[in-house]
Amino acid sequence: MTGEGSPLLSGRGLVKTYDSAAGAVHALRGVDFDLRQGDFVVLLGPSGSGKSSLLNLLGGLDRPTGGRLQFGEADLAAFDDKALTRYRRRHVGFVFQSYNLIPSLTAAENVALGAVGAERAMAPEEALALLDIADLGERFPAQLSGGEQQRVAVARAIAKQPALLLCDEPTGALDSKTGVLVLEALDRVNRKFATPVVLVTHNAVIAGMASRVVHLADGRIVRTAGNAVRAPARDLVW
Repeated sequence: MTGEGSPLLSGRGLVKTYDSAAGAVHALRGVDFDLRQGDFVVLLGPSGSGKSSLLNLLGGLDRPTGGRLQFGEADLAAFDDKALTRYRRRHVGFVFQSYNLIPSLTAAENVALGAVGAERAMAPEEALALLDIADLGERFPAQLSGGEQQRVAVARAIAKQPALLLCDEPTGALDSKTGVLVLEALDRVNRKFATPVVLVTHNAVIAGMASRVVHLADGRIVRTAGNAVRAPARDLVW
């Protein structure tokens, strides 16, 4: 499922430069990137290629050094800290390699916390059910496996019904069987709600389930390819 019409997010000439003791680090060097409703985009590339830097810009965790990044009619590059925080809370769901669940809260309470302030929040039970873990709502993180914790993290991200879902190595700490369960959950959310997903990974196999695969190297997009047919996560050969 690939979105049509105007992009939800549109970046043009995105540049990101960091200062370091050794001099300037050019993380992104003039990247153009569009994200539409229903997209499932996988970002591939070696360490230091710019994948996470691009994801951070899309999610409002960082600002570009140069270029424009439009969300609807708004230029995220011009947002101040308060406006970026509002953008993240209202519109972006994040899933990271580390689950970042609060140990003293149950799975359902962790999911509810992620939806605080959202305009169209789902009930925690509904979000957990979408991930096939409705029966784990009263358990604490220490009582869950790694894969179960990551699916709770996905449920927390989608409970606010975000405009986009950004995932940074969401299966990086999981074995292949458990990783497939998490990928199936992301695919289910993408197809059911047409929520665009951008997923950063070093695992090229995951590209088979994407609608579009973007290859980065040295801060530039070097190749973009689409999949006419998206492979189910369970059919990926790890």
